[in-house]
Amino acid sequence: MYDPTKPYKHQILKIIQETWDTPYVTVRPGTYPLIEFELNYPEVDHTDGIGTKGVYHWNKRTFGNASLDALAMNLNDMAIMRATPYKLSNHIMIPQDDKEAIIEIVESLARECLARKIAMTGGETSIHDNMQGMDISITMTGFVTDHKPNHFSEGDVLIGLGSSGLHSNGFTKVREVFKGEYRPAFNEPTRIYIDDIFRIDAMYGISGMMHITGGAFTKLKDLLPGLDAKINRNHNLKPQQIFYELRERGVSDEEMYKTFNCGIGFVLGAKEKDAMKIISEIAEADVIGEVVKGAGKVIIQSMFSDKIIEY
Repeated sequence: MYDPTKPYKHQILKIIQETWDTPYVTVRPGTYPLIEFELNYPEVDHTDGIGTKGVYHWNKRTFGNASLDALAMNLNDMAIMRATPYKLSNHIMIPQDDKEAIIEIVESLARECLARKIAMTGGETSIHDNMQGMDISITMTGFVTDHKPNHFSEGDVLIGLGSSGLHSNGFTKVREVFKGEYRPAFNEPTRIYIDDIFRIDAMYGISGMMHITGGAFTKLKDLLPGLDAKINRNHNLKPQQIFYELRERGVSDEEMYKTFNCGIGFVLGAKEKDAMKIISEIAEADVIGEVVKGAGKVIIQSMFSDKIIEY
């Protein structure tokens, strides 16, 4: 039975207080923590969660992977803004009171935050007995030391970074297609790109970048001022088997590329002279296309057929 006094809350507080020793903030304990930002830069806020993928995480009790999914959805979008994350708060939603699950989630989040010098400054756990699964929603704040416009330039080479699979998008369609069937790929956590992005951007410079999440490759349209992005099929970032199975079960090529990452979780635009150097620095990366004059279209040679898709 749910105990609204949350007797484990002091254990959770002890875990998150371990993340408060960072160079970016001073956190003073209280009824709610008082946070003093130690630097003076513009800030970016971002909120995201794991969505309906949480059904599979809850059923299989893959709470560490669920935590990585929630962090990845925020960290990867922070990378687009070149924002260094320094604090977060979270909202854990589960269908029944489960101390073991809650502690594992908080410990997993804290472990990653400690490694990245991110202070966990707030959180909430709520029990929703009408939920089918779970969700972890995170609001993350980062600071930007050197803001740059995020758009592709004519002549850019497009570099794709391989995904770990479905990541945390398109699970409404996954559940529609597979119904009650299960695949281990449903619980694979989202790949985190921010560390590679910051390192490469400092070495070579990146003109534009996009995290391939909801809306998938249609999101590239936001980075195309009077240009087209052309993505070919002659690269090494092949879709994982789960994507081929979705396609074989009737999801069209057009829907595949606007719903799923199809094996490419992040796209960079860079100068041609730097492309091979960048690829050599990042695991599972390859040139996937180019940016040319055009009308703001994304043109994709499908990996699932001989079709050419335009958005």
